[in-house]
Amino acid sequence: MVKITVIGTGYVGLVSGACLADFGNTVICVDSNSEKIKALRDGVIPIFEPGLDEVVSRNVREGRLSFSGSLAAPVKGSQAVFIAVGTPPREDGSADLSHVEQAAREIGGAVESYTVVVDKSTVPIGTARKVRNWIGEELARRGADIPFDVVSNPEFLREGSAVFDFTHPDRVVIGGESPRAREIMKEVYRSLYLNETPYIETGPETAEMIKYASNAFLAVKITFINEIANLCEKFAADVQDVANAMGRDGRIGAKFLHPGPGYGGSCFPKDTRALAKAGRDGRSPLTLVEAAIAANERQKELMVEKIESGLGASLKGKTIAVLGLAFKSNTDDMRESPAIAICRGLVEKGACLRISDPAAMKEASWRFDSIKDSIYRAGDEYDAVKGAHTLAILTPWNQYRNLDLERIKELLLPPEKPGALPCFFDLRNIYRRKEVEEAGFEYFGIGK
Repeated sequence: MVKITVIGTGYVGLVSGACLADFGNTVICVDSNSEKIKALRDGVIPIFEPGLDEVVSRNVREGRLSFSGSLAAPVKGSQAVFIAVGTPPREDGSADLSHVEQAAREIGGAVESYTVVVDKSTVPIGTARKVRNWIGEELARRGADIPFDVVSNPEFLREGSAVFDFTHPDRVVIGGESPRAREIMKEVYRSLYLNETPYIETGPETAEMIKYASNAFLAVKITFINEIANLCEKFAADVQDVANAMGRDGRIGAKFLHPGPGYGGSCFPKDTRALAKAGRDGRSPLTLVEAAIAANERQKELMVEKIESGLGASLKGKTIAVLGLAFKSNTDDMRESPAIAICRGLVEKGACLRISDPAAMKEASWRFDSIKDSIYRAGDEYDAVKGAHTLAILTPWNQYRNLDLERIKELLLPPEKPGALPCFFDLRNIYRRKEVEEAGFEYFGIGK
């Protein structure tokens, strides 16, 4: 059992802290936001993540997990301090490390005995060295000679399945140079280490690169299948058959071969830009990553064009039901969601929207503030469809996979052209064309 402080109660910090406590460690999660700490103490989870509330409540109840608005006391009593603060992108694509620096300096001002400082945030290559320098500067200012080590321990969490990913990881990466620090990290992850989870020990720069390289590769893979899907449409090929056959090749694998409106979320867009910026700065440009970033932006524009072309007329005066706003299902996260660009693009062309999402409606209220006059916030998917000219599925929530198509058809406005069928835009390919067409719709998927 290791005494741990986790700085930051955002997505990574809260999931990491709760799961580390579930491993038998004693964990204090620290955040400067007093309202968030109060809510967590009251049992209110600030993010939508399946299963997280159960892990938090269980470990709070059993005394392994607690929350604090002050950093000094928890750090003094901890063997390991995890930095899990935000690293938002700057305008040039690089990561803003101001929160990491602040956390490191506060650690340097509070630590009293040997401590392992763990970079859990996604940070640029070389950040562990900077964290060591920032802590060292604060110790020097105090006139204190206290030993410490810094290791990089990147996270590989998928929103919507983060608890499972943390407790059943494909690998645990520890980037550090000190044998003492590595032994403590083995104790932190003892339950995984003993279960023979692949445990990769390397240098800090390599660990930092592993995180960026992993996310960039997946983003490129998504972009590749999207571009293949677009080409399939030109030659009457079916991208789902293509992806299925490709995925059975052990060298390729089936994951992330699902075409759609583009990737989004808090990781892929930010990390690809940061890695591309590092490549430019290091005079070793990552042309493949740069191309994926550009193609992903274009994919969102193509979705607007697909809807406009499918309707066969100007979007001015058209009402479109948008089902799904989060960047993926099982999360309320709309950061960099393709739905944002697509909805704004539709409104720019004169459309009005009726939007619905099982979890992201609260976030949508401020994300769409600039176009709120063109948006109706529906109570559910059927309310969204009522009185619309067409519908577009942007997020593959399970409840959208089994819509009552007869009811949908009745709720939609009849097509303006005599004899025309209502359009059904399945931008996640969660329906079979035959099923939708037999229900009396004209079907539009991706790469079909």
